[in-house]
Amino acid sequence: MLSERLQILVTPEQRRRLQSEARDRGASVGGLVREAIDARYGGFSREERIQAVEEMARAEGGRFVSPDELNRIVEEERDEEFERLHGPRQA
Repeated sequence: MLSERLQILVTPEQRRRLQSEARDRGASVGGLVREAIDARYGGFSREERIQAVEEMARAEGGRFVSPDELNRIVEEERDEEFERLHGPRQA
């Protein structure tokens, strides 16, 4: 969760390059800056990412759900919760 505000000064050329890259990627300038900070100063190491993927691969009991199926499940759960709270929907 983002909770810290940071103000930085950049050259006009740096701003132009950031805005161009953000536009090309469909991202925000702030997102690019956060990505650069993580790449240079932190985030997870390659080894930590590999270990996480290996742990996920070993996980049991999970199942793949397509985006359409996931949307259907979510809608069903919303409808059930609505009916539980408010009774059957009126046609």
